[in-house]
Amino acid sequence: MSDPIVVDVSDLAPGQLRRIDAGERRLLVCNAEGTFYALEDRCPHAAVPLSGGVLRGCLLECPLHGGSVDVRDGSPAALPIRRPATTYPVRTLDGGSEIEIAIESESDAGIEIGIEPGV
Repeated sequence: MSDPIVVDVSDLAPGQLRRIDAGERRLLVCNAEGTFYALEDRCPHAAVPLSGGVLRGCLLECPLHGGSVDVRDGSPAALPIRRPATTYPVRTLDGGSEIEIAIESESDAGIEIGIEPGV
């Protein structure tokens, strides 16, 4: 297991997104109605960054085709997205001004970097 990432979210208001670079990974932190979630900054349908999308409640709309995912668990919420987005566990720290994101290493998760499943 890799070391967790700590992110200052004191200025991330509900409905806002923030892209985080964590080594080789690009993550997206979302403040959905006052609760923080983290997911891979990549649409599971078209592999474009979700950070350009719009967060409405707990649904994040992809900027390319308009499909959406639920940031709480990554589940597809609107077509053309059919596969879940990768999500990461988040823990609130310091009275809510920081969050800790748990990231598995590639060897822990069995992930092969550079392999793109069919879109």
